[in-house]
Formats: sequence, C-alpha cells, structure tokens
Amino acid sequence: MFQGASIVQQTGVVVLAALTAIWAVTFLHVQRRRAAEPATGNSPSLGSLPVQSGPPRAESVELTPDERAAFAGLIRQFGRGRP
Repeated sequence: MFQGASIVQQTGVVVLAALTAIWAVTFLHVQRRRAAEPATGNSPSLGSLPVQSGPPRAESVELTPDERAAFAGLIRQFGRGRP
C-alpha cells in the first residue's frame, strides 16, 4: 500500500476509510427516511411564539457618590489608554 508508512499507519487509514463509508451510508439512510416521513403538526412554528407588546423598557440604577467617583476614575483611565 504505502511504502514509507508503518503497519499502524496503514491500519489507521483503512479504519478511517471504513468508518467514513459507514457514516456516509448511515447518514444517507437517515436522510431518506426523514424525507419519506409525512410532516407532522407537532413541530412548533413561529406563529406560536408570544408577541412582544413593544420595545423592552429601560432599566436604571442609582449610584452612590462613591460609585460615581470610581466610575469617573475608570473613564479617565480608559481615556488615557491604560486598561
């Protein structure tokens, strides 16, 4: 088969080729079976999702003076290019 390959490498190639062939046959069998099945009404459709009543509401949190100072310090650090 391969002149420069060991017996382990040759066996690996044969095993991978066999597994690929088995996978392909199984995949095609499953796809054909799915195509032959009649469509059932059990699958959810987009119409069954609840309708949103508008855009999401905005959320806010009040910061303490210390938190505002810490946030301002972070903004200054990022403005200078330091992480």
